[in-house]
Amino acid sequence: MTEPEPGLGQNRIRTLAVLSVPAVLIGVVSALILFALDELSRQLQDLLWDVLPHAVGIDPDGGWWIFGMLTATGLAVGLMVRYLPGHAGPDSAAAELGGSALPLKVVPSLAAVAVLGLAGGVSLGPENPIIAINTAVLTALLARFFRRVPARLVLGLTMAGTVGALFGTPVAAALLFTGMAGAMAGPGALFDKLFLPLVSAGAGAAVMTTLGGTMLPASIPEAGSPGGWDVLAAMAIAPLAAAFGLAGVLAFRWAHRQFRRRLRSPVLFTTLGGALLGLLGVLGGPLTLFKGAEESEELLHGQGESFSTLAVLAAVKLAALVVAAAAGFRGGRIFPAVFVGVAFGLAAGALLPDIRADAAVSAAVLGVVLAIARDGWLALFIAVVITGDVAVSAMLCLAILPAWLVVTHAPHMVAEDDGGAQPA
Repeated sequence: MTEPEPGLGQNRIRTLAVLSVPAVLIGVVSALILFALDELSRQLQDLLWDVLPHAVGIDPDGGWWIFGMLTATGLAVGLMVRYLPGHAGPDSAAAELGGSALPLKVVPSLAAVAVLGLAGGVSLGPENPIIAINTAVLTALLARFFRRVPARLVLGLTMAGTVGALFGTPVAAALLFTGMAGAMAGPGALFDKLFLPLVSAGAGAAVMTTLGGTMLPASIPEAGSPGGWDVLAAMAIAPLAAAFGLAGVLAFRWAHRQFRRRLRSPVLFTTLGGALLGLLGVLGGPLTLFKGAEESEELLHGQGESFSTLAVLAAVKLAALVVAAAAGFRGGRIFPAVFVGVAFGLAAGALLPDIRADAAVSAAVLGVVLAIARDGWLALFIAVVITGDVAVSAMLCLAILPAWLVVTHAPHMVAEDDGGAQPA
């Protein structure tokens, strides 16, 4: 993202006020598109995992249904990527959040494969596709009705509005954009540079909260301020969780190369990817399917699973994230990374029963998200939100320091760009 307030030098207040109008529009539309995509995927998920299996007398939690549904989802996604106009856009694995606007002709195919992946049980979240879809739609919309708004500003505000809607608060967007804005050249205070992204993120968050709330609900009851042993445990758990996440990053980069070099056609590698996800789903069970938001909450409210069960859940979900990201499915990695962190933290808590659950879980979520997303502010925000207790923030600010030393020179979870999913 580049500087979001061009031309503010002479009349900063008036310019910010005028640009607030398209910023609000961008946030509102971003949230509406996200809500529509998420609701459509939920309806399709109910059809595929509830209505259809019960209509034919099959247990949807059984191994054969899980394996068959994910394999079929992989085949369907591959056929869409291969034959639909726009080929569902570039490979999500080769792109960070944001980026240049896609042509509008790509939006239908990208939306179709994203909805099918979310509904079919693929271990990816909606963030990458929805940001790409919103950017394409809003760039075209504002180019027609707000022609004086720079295209680069539209890109930044769309990302802010979508992030605000995804997490139900503009705080996530503010933290995400603080590092970017701080590096921007030009006059003006930092908050001037954050003003319009906050407007867009606030509008997106307000609309999404009104329609359905955040996708990442807080789940662990507050327990007061962490004690000394909790802080020390968090400072050990966070870097261990980060190293666990980095193992997935390295596996992903290898798997992405193997899928492309050996299979080449998106029909082949998404079908194989779906079959592998099916096998992992059979091993890990229904909790390891889908994007992981509702499943994280279910795991936190579970019956106190054993260390071995929790370790298997963490490993299976990380493997599923690696396969889904490497095999050509369109989706983001933050939500499944949160599930991995929750399972890892609960497993650590099972080994250290005297450590508070919120300390272990928040530190593990911090470490895994940091390794996968490589953004310290976002990792801190999600780790605090997952507990619902701001009292853990001081502890997490200490825990992130050793975790950052683990990840700072490690490779990112981004594959070498293959130019998008080209038909073969």
